[in-house]
Formats: sequence, C-alpha cells, structure tokens
Amino acid sequence: MTDTVRPGLKAQVATATRTFFISGFGTALEFYDFIIYGLAAAIVFPSVFFPGFDHTVGTLVAFAAFGSGFVARPLGGIVIGHFGDRIGRKSMLILTLVIMGSSTFLIGCLPSYQSVGVAAPVMVVALRLIQGFAAGGEWGGASLYGIENAPEDRRGLWGSFTSTGIGIGSLFGTGVFAVITLLPQEDLKAWAWRVPFWLGGLLVLIGVVARSRMPQEERRTEHAPRVPILDSIRRHPRQMLLAIGVAFGYNTLAYIGSIFTVTYAEELGYDYTESLLLQVAGSIAFTVAVPVMAKLSDRVGRKPVVILGTLAYGAFFFAYFPMVNGHALALATVAYVLVNVLMAAPQGCIPAFLGEQFPGSTRYSSISATYQTGAALGGGTAATAATALLLAFDGNPIGVGLYSGAAAVVLALCAWGLRETFKVPTAQLGSATKADRGAKAAVDTMTG
Repeated sequence: MTDTVRPGLKAQVATATRTFFISGFGTALEFYDFIIYGLAAAIVFPSVFFPGFDHTVGTLVAFAAFGSGFVARPLGGIVIGHFGDRIGRKSMLILTLVIMGSSTFLIGCLPSYQSVGVAAPVMVVALRLIQGFAAGGEWGGASLYGIENAPEDRRGLWGSFTSTGIGIGSLFGTGVFAVITLLPQEDLKAWAWRVPFWLGGLLVLIGVVARSRMPQEERRTEHAPRVPILDSIRRHPRQMLLAIGVAFGYNTLAYIGSIFTVTYAEELGYDYTESLLLQVAGSIAFTVAVPVMAKLSDRVGRKPVVILGTLAYGAFFFAYFPMVNGHALALATVAYVLVNVLMAAPQGCIPAFLGEQFPGSTRYSSISATYQTGAALGGGTAATAATALLLAFDGNPIGVGLYSGAAAVVLALCAWGLRETFKVPTAQLGSATKADRGAKAAVDTMTG
C-alpha cells in the first residue's frame, strides 16, 4: 500500500510545485516590480523626479504618480481578461510578464528631473500606466491557474499561491532596497536606486520561461460568450459589485500597511534601513501566514476567515501607531509582524473567494475587472490619502486609523454579501442563486 500511495503523493507534490512556480512565482516578480516603485516613491523619487517640494509633500506627489498605474488596471483587467476567457490563460500570462518586466527595466533607465526637466516625471507616469495595464491582467490569470488546477478541497490553498507570491515579491523588493540604503545617500540618489529596477526587469525572464512551458490549452472560444465581461455584468451584477467592494477594502488596507507605513516610519525618525528592515520582517510574516489562512478557509469557509481577519486588521491599526511611535525597534517589529499576519487573512482567501463566484466561461474577465477596479479605487489612492490625512491631522495618525477602519468595514460587509463557496464543487461554481436571479431581473428591467 505504501508503494501505491507514494507515487500518487509525489505526483500531487510535483503538480502543486509546478502550479506554484507558474502562478506564485510570476506574481512574486510582478509584485516585486510594484513594491520597489512604492519604496522608491517613499525614499528616493521626491528628490530625483519631484524636487522643489519639502520631503513630505514631494512624497505625496510621488505617491500620486504611483497611483497613476492603478488607473490603467481595470482596462488591463478587461482587455487581458477578455482574451484569457476567449483564447486561454497561457498567452495572456506570458504577455503580462513581458510588459511588466520591460516597463520596470525602463524606469531604471529614466533620466532625472535635473537632466531633462518635466519630461522625467511625465515618463515615470507613462511607464506606470503601462505597468498598471499589465498588472490588471496578471493577478486574475495567475490566481485562476491555481484555482482551476487545484483539488476540490484545496482551492483556497492553491489559489493563495499568488498571495504567497505577493509576500515573496515584497520580501525580495524590500530586501534589495534595504541593501542599497546601506550605501551613502549621494550614491543612493545618483545611481543605486536604479539597480532594483534593472534586476526586476531581468528576473521577469525567469517567469516568462516558466510560463512558456505551461501545457497548451484548448481554444475556449466555443465555451466563452462573445464579450465575457458584458455577459458577467448581465448575469452576475450582484457578485460584480460586491467583489469590487471586497477589492476596494482590501487594497486600501494593504497599501496602507505595505507602502504608507514606510513613509510613516521615516517621519518618526527611523532611518531608511530600519524602516525597510521592518518591512522585511512584515513580509516574512505575511508569506508564512497566507497559506495558513488559505488552508483554514478550506476547512471552515472563506467568509469567516476574511471577515474576522479584516475586522481584526482594521482594529489593530489603533494599536499599531502607538507601538511604532515609541521608536523601540523590537516593539515596532512586533507591530509590523502583526499587521502583516492580519493582512494575510483576507488576502489568503480572496483569490479563491472571488474566483469561485463566477463560472469558468467568464471567470478571467470577471475576477480581473472587479478586483482591478477595486484596486484602482482603493490601492491607487490609499498611500496618497493616508499621507494627506497625516498632514491634515498635523502628524497625528488617528485620521489614518479611522480611514483604515472604514475600509475594513466595507470589505467585511461586501464579503458577507457574497456566496460561501468553499464546499461548492468546481463544476457548479458560478451557478445562479435566488438573489442572483433577482439582481439579473433588475438589470434586465433597467436595460429594457
């Protein structure tokens, strides 16, 4: 019996490893690209691309440029998701990485404001828009590759491969920046900040090679509607709106927890290296906690883990700020670790939770459009809004805490309104419920 079981177990492990590498590693590289921009916006870009402001205002402007990439995300999600449903996942997943890697590498090659004037920040925004377009189709496709290849009782865990990839990408990005901040400030601002961008562009090639070896899918045209996103809006309007709300709440919390906190630590007097080391500790905690939370959702359900974890996350921010304010590095490290463990609760479940709301024929378009719309509304404005609130409250973080709490409530309420799906067979995912049929009838009435 042992000899019979072992080959099956080995095959499952091999399949899970291959799926993780295609899904999670690709997203790790994609998120590395985003995290290094966010960190550069907090540390270097105010002086390189947006001089003439004091540091906090310059950071606010740099974060606004960071947020510009989110404007293109919904468009990328719709366009790339459309072809992902119509012709298959593989080609779209390769395309997103190629665009993402090229844009990242080119950001590292841009001249400074002192060299070419206003053209420099204009080029930054242009490349951020291109990055955002690619990212709009990356997350949904990578998540679905994990979910659609998972055993019935492990969709949460396998769907979380992308979330684990986010942690790995964040860990690598913050680690690289932590190393380069050890250099003298003159070198950091003159050339060293470019190295993480060049490295990210080259590393994407590894993900492209891995995805090029994915099995070739059959054409999906005969199964998918002519315009999948319109079909999903007509058939599943309720899920679409609630999924946008979930993505809005989560991305608001996530970008406050991962990007704004770097700026906040620096405002308190932590040096660049200390603040990035805090991020490294948080990234490690997030990477470890994500699969644990996802596996828990396979056992007890998506909604309990998402809702309870989110409410705990929002509440903890009121303890987080006092813990960091004391400038005791050990206590601040605990605060960063706890923030990221709580952040992992919704993030570990969201790929499966949202993907399971829609049928396979429109799933790529639906999850990409809803998640990226929420990301644009929430994540694209979170760091900017939090920095503005900090200024408005004269450095008191209470405004940021209230903002985070409101986002947590939105996420929890929208998650509560979605269908619990962890026990629904894969073949039945996206089937209409009574509430769905009522919402569809309302849409049909409004559209005549």
